[in-house]
Amino acid sequence: ADDKYTDKYDKINLQEILENKRLLESYMDCVLGKGKCTPEWKELKDHLQEALETGCEKCTEAQEKGAETSIDYLIKNELEIWKELTTHFDPDGKWRKKYEDRAKAKGIVIPE
Repeated sequence: ADDKYTDKYDKINLQEILENKRLLESYMDCVLGKGKCTPEWKELKDHLQEALETGCEKCTEAQEKGAETSIDYLIKNELEIWKELTTHFDPDGKWRKKYEDRAKAKGIVIPE
């Protein structure tokens, strides 16, 4: 399907990245434009804004699941990184509330 993002990197072990603080911070630096990017993270960085704004409508099933897993993990375990990402990609807070409400519906507590 031409209207989907490439599935070339869909097999990445996200859990391994999320649970490794050094790796996670390195990838966040890439996505936030503060550091070097691997090819797979450059791909993510190039599409992240659009994916956020469209509710991931061009995402493959694996990417959609990965996005949800990542967002939930960051809100629950790395709130500072989540805040930095949303400040960068969603400065007006247009989409942040939707993703945080979805996390709350799953029982994830978001400290104020």
